[in-house]
Amino acid sequence: MNRLAGATSPYLLQHKDNPVDWWPWTAEAFAEARRRDVPVLISVGYAACHWCHVMAHESFEDETVGKLMNDNFVSIKVDREERPDVDAVYMTATQAMTGQGGWPMTVFAAPDGTPFFCGTYFPKANFVRLLQSVTEAWTGQREAVLRQGAAVVETLAGAQAVGGPRAPLTAETLDAAAEQLAREYDETNGGFGGAPKFPPQMNLLFLLRHHQRTGATRDLEIVRHTCEAMARGGIYDQLAGGFARYSVDGHWTVPHFEKMLYDNALLLRAYTQLWRLTGDPLAARIAAETTAFLLDDLGTPAGGLASALDADTDGVEGATYAWTPAQLVEAVGADDGRWAADLFAVTESGSFEHGTSVLRLARDIDDADPEIRERWQRVRAALREVRDRRPQPARDDKVVAAWNGLAVTALVEYATLTADPVAGAAAVRIAEVLAERHIVDGRLRRVSRDGRVGEPAGVLEDYGCVAEAFCAVHQFTGEGRWLELAGLLLDVALERFATGQGGFYDTADDAEQLVSRPADPTDNATPSGLSAVAAALVAYSALGGEVRYREAAVAALETVAPIVARHARFTGYAATVGEALLSGPYEIAVVTAEPAGDPLLALAHRYAPPGAVVVAGEPERPGVPLLADRPMIEGGSTVYVCRGFVCDRPVTTPDALLAQLGVPGR
Repeated sequence: MNRLAGATSPYLLQHKDNPVDWWPWTAEAFAEARRRDVPVLISVGYAACHWCHVMAHESFEDETVGKLMNDNFVSIKVDREERPDVDAVYMTATQAMTGQGGWPMTVFAAPDGTPFFCGTYFPKANFVRLLQSVTEAWTGQREAVLRQGAAVVETLAGAQAVGGPRAPLTAETLDAAAEQLAREYDETNGGFGGAPKFPPQMNLLFLLRHHQRTGATRDLEIVRHTCEAMARGGIYDQLAGGFARYSVDGHWTVPHFEKMLYDNALLLRAYTQLWRLTGDPLAARIAAETTAFLLDDLGTPAGGLASALDADTDGVEGATYAWTPAQLVEAVGADDGRWAADLFAVTESGSFEHGTSVLRLARDIDDADPEIRERWQRVRAALREVRDRRPQPARDDKVVAAWNGLAVTALVEYATLTADPVAGAAAVRIAEVLAERHIVDGRLRRVSRDGRVGEPAGVLEDYGCVAEAFCAVHQFTGEGRWLELAGLLLDVALERFATGQGGFYDTADDAEQLVSRPADPTDNATPSGLSAVAAALVAYSALGGEVRYREAAVAALETVAPIVARHARFTGYAATVGEALLSGPYEIAVVTAEPAGDPLLALAHRYAPPGAVVVAGEPERPGVPLLADRPMIEGGSTVYVCRGFVCDRPVTTPDALLAQLGVPGR
């Protein structure tokens, strides 16, 4: 009996009609394996995963394969986005056994969850042979199988990054990290590394803050070149906005077409901050279009943001997005079609499959003449209308707490700098969803869908990203309850997730016990839980004036500082938080009767140092500690600038404010 029909995960629901007797991840599944004395087959993936779909079509939808699985195993299907703790444990095991990892992940385990054989995607013939071999080993070589599993668990215990070396995260460490990134930078194509090439969102944020602190022009060159190369490449949707997960080549041309919420949230922050520091029109456009993508394409009726758009359309990757020259002509006419083919690098030979091309921006459009920009907008809108009539990729519409938190922070930053009322309202609305739906009995839940919260407990990244988002909304709205909620979550993180040695586990001390307790301090596709919590602790301490939260952030970053010094590409968010601490962080209170349109507040946002917090409102506003005991001077707007809890004299003029923020005279 397949038991997935009642799941909240769209990924599990994709498998509810398989001829496999799937179980969700439950204690009952392992009890059933013990009762039958058979091993467990754990299959881990996610809804937007192309190769997960391939393995499903080849194997899990096949009656013969299903019978082999049903007769010899208890099969458990796991959504890695819903249960990142389960994914982390078995991914570590997979990497230890095979030297690599990825999804779909295929794990064979004893009934107590101990893994003894791990892999990723297996073609059908190979998978059938593997099922037969594991069955024979379990029945005929059980002792050897269990010994191998015990060795894997021992390896997992040794892989936990707790109690290791510590060091202060100093200016010298961050300077060395920036230099390391500069050495590894792809001078030709932007970004770092070769194929497959991933957007380095967190490294971009770090380099922007490092540039702002040090004035290093190399940092800004790297960010501008990378952001332009990505925005003009096929990894960016030239018609609807939004970035794909990665490019399969080293020059951003052909993407892996899935679009993830977390990528676009972090990239929105990078482009917004690039625009803030430089006024770059391309950065402004991409930030605006990415905001529209988040709200238009990922917005859900229940108020949050969906997790992802699928890589496939009806089982074919990229079918929605690719074009031929003839299709362009058919869509917009001969003249505009030929013009679009030249602008978007669509050729007869194609850049993708079967003579089709992924749209790229082959010409600079942001500084073009107005009539060219008008034509581009008109043609682009017409192509989007035609594309919208094509079959569309599926959407994973579950709401993940951490990723929605990342989006809230990004939308607040964008709305603050642009005064975009739609983005601002959306940020508050999503924060309301997280506060009202995902916080249950004072604890975070990881996911919700269709307005119904799921059972999986929040992991450390959920607490960190959502607490940081609540700090951002507190600054945006001036409402005290958001700061109170951030403190609630951070207190849980410090009480339930802390190692006692400065670091953090990724799961709470009262969470379900797995074969090991994951604790990964490195930043990967998203900020690590440790980095996210550190960011929230820094913001919360600055907003609330409580030193112990800052001290907890410093201690957390000390556990990751040795990694920052050696592996800068995988600690971008930790380094970003480190820049905020090194900067002060600054606390800026603008005491004003009318925050909207206040020129001093606009200057504070425009020129705020790295990681600064900024609040505005009338004196003694309830729930806003930075406005306490800070009167307006002679009834006019007054700014109080503090750095690391040490304050300068209040100022009332733009020049005096800029001087306190370290901005050269204008």
